Amino acid sequence: MLKNVFNGQKSKVLPIALGSTLLCLSSISWAASPAEIKKIAEAQKVGYLDTLKTLVNIESGSKDIEGLNQISKVVADQLKATGAVVEIIQPKEIMKLDGAPDQTGPIVKAMIKGKGKTNIMLLAHNDTVYQKGQLQGQPFRIDGNKAYGLGILDDKQGVAAVIHVLDMLKQLKYQDYGTITVLINSDEEISSPGSRQMIMDNAKNQDVVLSFETGGLDGSLMLATSGIGAAYLDIKGRGAHAGVKPEAGVNALSELAFQIQQLENLSNPKTGLKLNWTVASAGKTRNVIPDQATAQADARSLKPQDFAELEKTLKQKVKTKKLAESQVDVKFEVRRPPLEASPQAKKLAAKAQQIYTNELKLPMKVETTAWGGGTDAAFAGVTSKAAIIEGIGMSGDGLHSDKAEYILTDSIVPRLYLVTRLIVESSQP
Repeated sequence: MLKNVFNGQKSKVLPIALGSTLLCLSSISWAASPAEIKKIAEAQKVGYLDTLKTLVNIESGSKDIEGLNQISKVVADQLKATGAVVEIIQPKEIMKLDGAPDQTGPIVKAMIKGKGKTNIMLLAHNDTVYQKGQLQGQPFRIDGNKAYGLGILDDKQGVAAVIHVLDMLKQLKYQDYGTITVLINSDEEISSPGSRQMIMDNAKNQDVVLSFETGGLDGSLMLATSGIGAAYLDIKGRGAHAGVKPEAGVNALSELAFQIQQLENLSNPKTGLKLNWTVASAGKTRNVIPDQATAQADARSLKPQDFAELEKTLKQKVKTKKLAESQVDVKFEVRRPPLEASPQAKKLAAKAQQIYTNELKLPMKVETTAWGGGTDAAFAGVTSKAAIIEGIGMSGDGLHSDKAEYILTDSIVPRLYLVTRLIVESSQP
């Protein structure tokens, strides 16, 4: 669901070149050497694209339960083939967020136990923003160094990456980690009402959390993301004939206008708090005083406490009304918490930069300041002290576009290599 902030930039993904770096490392004893990892990553590319084609060709919109069940079974079978213990879990408790369905798609949970102590969690999601039938307008296809397809970037590339990273570890016979836990949910695009609790529960004892959303065209890693909230105004008035006896009514639209005016300047640029009223509705007939009005606002924050303060302010301010007989209610919900860049995340990201720069001869940015997007990785941050990195997935562009969503195929091998190397590095005593 992360929005690509690199639109319009040219890809900086270059062919892998380990060269002299590997020669310098050849005298070191590795449980899984960079040279071995590179060779297996290169061999994975064809299979990765095959997996991606399979996933893209299954339509799996967030409310398409049939499609989500189908893709979850396919993903579960592929994860089992890597040696993982896999279960498909149907969420029983769905958080009552605005617009959330009564039922969400399943969560695929996989676990591999190693011989070490480091616990690692890998996150991705099966669901897309698209409606059933849209696939025919953007089927899977490869054109030059781009692979196109509905939901290919957000986030089927991430699901395929998780599968093939586990397959790489299997081929390497690498088991120096403690556990690897995989969670593939089916409701990310609708704010994860059914999977957020499972993400938080499983994150508690993790040391590393890698989330496989895209890092944009230049493959940046993100250590911080905004929290996403929503405010809802509900105003009840009293209807009356607008021409004959308007004074008998209580104009909900007039009250709404007053409320929006007193609630419109609650953003704080210094802290990154944003509140913007974006949707409003009142009345149905021109000659009737409207008896009801509603409005919605989008909220963003960089710190969890800012949402709590915002909710408190909203509830206090709506006590002041223009029309005494109107009823004004406000509701605030946190759809995603913010993710703050931690010292441990910065340390792991620096290691990732070192791998990309020294071993792959590729540039890599690390974003430590949130820019407005939200992520499931933030749920992990609520309960865990793990090093959390978002944007570990493939490079690409066209998020949520039914005509031009693609990944850069040149990023497949570097990204599979990077994730596997980070697992190895994180598992060292």
